[in-house]
Amino acid sequence: MLSDYFLLALKNVRKRGIRSWLTMLGIFIGIAAVVSLISLGQGLETAITGQFGSLSTDTLTLSSAETGFGPPGATAVRKLTDHDLELVEQVPGVKLAIPRLVRITKVDYNEITQFRYLGSMPENKEQIDEIFNSAGLEIAQGRMLKPDEKGKIVIGDDFVSQDSFDKEIQLGSNLEILGKNYEVVGILKKTSTFVLNSVILMQEDDMRSLMSIGDEIDIIAIKVQDADKIEQVAQDIERKLRKDRNQKEGEEDFSVQTPLQALSSIRTILTVINIVVTGIAAIALLVGGIGITNTMFTSVLERTREIGVMKAIGAQNKDILTIFLIESALLGLVGGLVGAAIGLSMALGVAGAANSALGETIFKVSPSIPLLIGAILFSLVIGILSGLVPAYQASKLNPVEALRK
Repeated sequence: MLSDYFLLALKNVRKRGIRSWLTMLGIFIGIAAVVSLISLGQGLETAITGQFGSLSTDTLTLSSAETGFGPPGATAVRKLTDHDLELVEQVPGVKLAIPRLVRITKVDYNEITQFRYLGSMPENKEQIDEIFNSAGLEIAQGRMLKPDEKGKIVIGDDFVSQDSFDKEIQLGSNLEILGKNYEVVGILKKTSTFVLNSVILMQEDDMRSLMSIGDEIDIIAIKVQDADKIEQVAQDIERKLRKDRNQKEGEEDFSVQTPLQALSSIRTILTVINIVVTGIAAIALLVGGIGITNTMFTSVLERTREIGVMKAIGAQNKDILTIFLIESALLGLVGGLVGAAIGLSMALGVAGAANSALGETIFKVSPSIPLLIGAILFSLVIGILSGLVPAYQASKLNPVEALRK
């Protein structure tokens, strides 16, 4: 019996042809928006997690409060200094404190100018090893910078894997940085962090001389003795710096942050974005539900005589109710299936375009079975709920009055 109801409902939906497809348009848009935006959000979260994934859980970062956008410390009102470095080194639980300079600089090669990140490297071998280990850096070609070495640089993988200067860069090539030539002695292996893939590493003294930087420090990387006590060490550093600067809690002009804290903040932002875009998509689903309701009401009016005939030959109210609910459910189900397919295709297309533009695979969007099934089931529920009132109205029609129309 149920199969007969289904076949009859399917026949009625197909009979309405273009009207059925127009009715499902709102469902298409809503489900496609939900699937594509959530899939892209998950892909973005994976990409950002990958950027943080190479950082050690026992490493803190101390930087000054920023007044704009730029590398850490570049837009700070009050710069970190050697005095701050000494204070950090005195905090119990701190194993190593490494001062770093990070700037954006102009790079010329083959008469092409680009702007890239320039990072300083300390001359202390222990500090160099810690930077490489914590950031997951490895030398692919050549060697690392030697202590007291001048005029030499190590570059990220993007300089050799991407043809951005229209000429191959290799070991021994000279890059012009702010008007001075620096020889490439090392090339880093490709990492999951796109900033590190396009970075230039230079000895700290060379960088200070090149960019006329005094005793200021952009960031201080801090390795703790016990990763389980990293939060306690961070709090101790904050208290010591506040006391030294005579500042109250909440009024600091510096920031002490762990990679996990930064990642947590990013995830919170992504969650809020997902909630907002899902809400926007829900509006489209509401419009689609209203479209189904309108179509089903119209169907009741058009098929009043047909309903009267069915009742006259023995169809009960529940039979009429079931047929109309199956019709509205079919509209929701097909809308969900097509919308999910469109949404997944859009997400994969956007991810592919982004990866192509960036020159590396950062966004990884993979089909989420729970998401797809959930979206389709939700669409099915929307269809059923939208058809409840019209189906109930159809089931309550008086057969005699229906036959007269």
